[in-house]
Amino acid sequence: MTSPSKILDRVLVLEMVRVTEAAAIAASSLVGRGDEKAADAAAVAAMREAFDTLYMDGTVVIGEGERDEAPMLYIGEKVGGAPGKGPKIDIALDPLEGTTITAKAGPNALAVLAAAEEGCLLNAPDVYMEKIAIGPGYPEGTIDLARSPTENVKALAEAKGVKPEEIIACVLDRPRHEKIIAELRSIGCGIHLIPDGDVAGVIATTDPDTTIDIYMGTGGAPEGVLACAALRCVGGQFQGRLLFRNDDERGRAKKWGIDDLDRIYTLDDLASGDCIFAATGVTDGSLLEGVKRVRGKMTTESVVMRASSGTVRWVKGEHRID
Repeated sequence: MTSPSKILDRVLVLEMVRVTEAAAIAASSLVGRGDEKAADAAAVAAMREAFDTLYMDGTVVIGEGERDEAPMLYIGEKVGGAPGKGPKIDIALDPLEGTTITAKAGPNALAVLAAAEEGCLLNAPDVYMEKIAIGPGYPEGTIDLARSPTENVKALAEAKGVKPEEIIACVLDRPRHEKIIAELRSIGCGIHLIPDGDVAGVIATTDPDTTIDIYMGTGGAPEGVLACAALRCVGGQFQGRLLFRNDDERGRAKKWGIDDLDRIYTLDDLASGDCIFAATGVTDGSLLEGVKRVRGKMTTESVVMRASSGTVRWVKGEHRID
């Protein structure tokens, strides 16, 4: 078990839920309205305001983009109400994971963040990442990005004591995944296609109730770090490899100190030490219920996890509508 951090105290763990709650509530007013940018902007503004009530000296290491691209919660931005005084904490965040989902009122939109001591979260550039993940309880090395999808499913099936046909894989529904999907179906593997939200997709592998055994495919690198923070808390395996489409993206990676562009990252490479992971549902999904408005109040459902204790807390909130 990871040693508890003196910086990430118990109070801060629970305070992080207030931050994701604020973002989720703000975004929920735009569910189904067809405006992705407005929903994201509402979540960003609410999350930043909530951060500023916390006694910490935080730095965003994964955010809405670089300063020129994002007016708030950009990479390198300072957050928290005690700059230069409070505990120094690195923050990875996605105020609204699933902007398209929210605009279309689809499932699994979340407000998400991870926190750790300085230097414990990979400062991943905003590029694609090839990913593979499974939940806890399997021998180390069960999955490997160097293997084919078929080989990984067969290895997982053997470790689980079932046939490959009984394995269910979660894959983002994208044209770039046509070959993976065809290969998995050729061996009888079940596929759970999701329209967006691969943080929730990775975390789903840790919950038997979802019936999802493995996540694979290409998604955002920042989301990979967020998912790994959650896996650090509850267990599991993850591997990721950054994918670059052009020289601009390669240059961006070098700017953030990444020299080995072909490196395969493990769970501990992306999120190490004591981590906090918090998420609040915006719309109903496999992990959390979305925000509901009932009789003059709003209800939220959140989860907060800590790596050092392995504690997972499910938090139901009721909030007055002013």
